[in-house]
Amino acid sequence: MDITIAIDAMGGDHGPHITVPAALKALASDDQLNIVLVGLGDAIEAELKANGASLNPRLRIHHASQVVTMDESPQGALKNKKDSSMRVAINLVKSGEANACVSAGNTGALMATARFVLKTLPGIDRPAIASVLPSETGNTYMLDLGANADCTAEHLYQFAIMGAMLVSCVEHKARPSVGLLNIGSEEIKGNDVVKQAAELLRASHLNFYGNVEGDDIFKGTTDLVVCDGFVGNVSLKTTEGLAHMMGKFLTQEFKRNWLTKAMALCALPVLKAFKKRLDPRRYNGASFLGLRGLVVKSHGGADDVAFLSAIHVAIEEARSGVLKRISEQLEIEHLQPAIEVQSLQDTQ
Repeated sequence: MDITIAIDAMGGDHGPHITVPAALKALASDDQLNIVLVGLGDAIEAELKANGASLNPRLRIHHASQVVTMDESPQGALKNKKDSSMRVAINLVKSGEANACVSAGNTGALMATARFVLKTLPGIDRPAIASVLPSETGNTYMLDLGANADCTAEHLYQFAIMGAMLVSCVEHKARPSVGLLNIGSEEIKGNDVVKQAAELLRASHLNFYGNVEGDDIFKGTTDLVVCDGFVGNVSLKTTEGLAHMMGKFLTQEFKRNWLTKAMALCALPVLKAFKKRLDPRRYNGASFLGLRGLVVKSHGGADDVAFLSAIHVAIEEARSGVLKRISEQLEIEHLQPAIEVQSLQDTQ
């Protein structure tokens, strides 16, 4: 299936120096992929030349005269940067010229722009940020990871629908299990919002497991973990900090003396495998769910390997029909009219 990905080539800490090489690697690995590099034409062409590449029928440049900086306010970007690489890339998704957009730019500006341009799906009040984390059983998906600090029970219910359909499409699971993040597994625990959300999920057509705790995320107890954006973002950042600390401590211990250095050499194959298995670059690429188009956010400091992972997330979501599946489930849950489902099918 041929698909087209619009890439905000100027986004992130490194811009074209990272986005262009990653795009070239993606094209080399997928002969049914087309890419539109959006941004300052001269800068993109210079990077293509530096990588010994040139434009072709599967790779083109769409010039955009402005760039959203990493510290720019969402309101400022939305009001003053109407020809930014970020906005133009999203516009290509809206017009149907691209199946998805990938950007490493300012998260707040990207969400605000995507929501303004694409609008939310019928039946969805707010978009949410979803991503995948490694677990003992494979992968655990989690949302919301920061888009919505304050949520109602209905919002969490909507997040669960979107996240479950994402997992169903990407992981090819008919009925992925859904867990609601709480301070205990018992039904009587949690605040009123979480308790009310649990009631909605128990009455839904989703495969609701029940309440899960923080350690269940990495145990892989459920395929999907649902929470509000405040809790989700704190959990994610805590995880990143813990992983960094463990890596630093491990390095310090192996460098302690000549004996531990010798042991490190013996353990090198295991250490390399361990590092590869937990490499955060493999899990780069957060999905903005709930919009009328696919938008994937890469970490701003991503290298070309990490940005390539984000491109692959967009490719998989576009090919697996995530938007269609979310719309169909919203109809099943009586949150979206059938006519809206058909209109989304017609555009994919």
